[in-house]
Amino acid sequence: MTNEKILIFEELTADEAVKLLGPQDRNLEVLSKCFDKEIVFRNHEFIIDKCDENTLAKIKEVLNALVEVVKKNQEISERDVLYAYRLVSKNETETWIDLHKKVIGKTLAGKIVAPKTIGQYHFINAIESSDIVFAIGPAGTGKTYLAVIEAVSMLKKGNVKRIVLTRPAVEAGESLGFLPGDLKEKVDPYLTPLYDALHAMLGAEQTEKYIEKGIIEIAPLAYMRGRTLEDAFVILDEAQNTTASQMKMFLTRLGFNSKMVITGDITQIDLGRGMISGLVDSAKLLEGIDEIKIMYLTSDDVVRHPLVQKIIDRYASKGI
Repeated sequence: MTNEKILIFEELTADEAVKLLGPQDRNLEVLSKCFDKEIVFRNHEFIIDKCDENTLAKIKEVLNALVEVVKKNQEISERDVLYAYRLVSKNETETWIDLHKKVIGKTLAGKIVAPKTIGQYHFINAIESSDIVFAIGPAGTGKTYLAVIEAVSMLKKGNVKRIVLTRPAVEAGESLGFLPGDLKEKVDPYLTPLYDALHAMLGAEQTEKYIEKGIIEIAPLAYMRGRTLEDAFVILDEAQNTTASQMKMFLTRLGFNSKMVITGDITQIDLGRGMISGLVDSAKLLEGIDEIKIMYLTSDDVVRHPLVQKIIDRYASKGI
């Protein structure tokens, strides 16, 4: 290599270096692509080819931010590298470090769950400070997953006595009677994202025990009518497929010492032509009420494969 620059990280342990570099050094490859520089790691040193001082300073800033995270025993993904690079480009590295200090909970395997983006960070803070929170944004922004993680964490701390998970079963026409099986069997196919998060936090066996005891309740939105939900963390998923009257019915179920989180993607409304989405309607109607937070997540908050963000942006540019 010619005109190479070297950044030394003596404090990195072997395990931390592996987390930082990623499987088969994929994180390092992403970092190299971000700066369009060949970067290699060897013996605590990052060696950068043909690099000016300004670029070197930015690479160092990204690496410092990523090292802060691995030092907290948190995993680093390709998406994290891209996001750290983006924040450094906007001079917002301090925000990156702050959001990774926010620990929401730990999975059954001991993995720390923390917000990955600024939008997610504000979403979690909103849940903790408000009784009703709307999270509106595209798929992959972590809306449902983070809401369930927060719900389980609050249940474990004793802040709530139960968790209620619901969604409109639009795909089944909200008329579940014709489907085979009991209520749980009818609703389960529509609640896979919620189960994924529950299993990550509690394990499949503990999740089932909580469901049997009524500590965790799974029900279609139609079954919420006429109830008052107290001492509960209630999540309404896929809320873009509620009608205005269904949303009103759901929101007025709020009881004392309860929280409601309503998640949805207004670009994926499956209601019939001419029907107004309860999510769209309520976001406008309830704006300005101090106790209700309406959060908008964007493609910047997508934490799936980096390509997903590019796909979302392309479709958005066509108004789809």
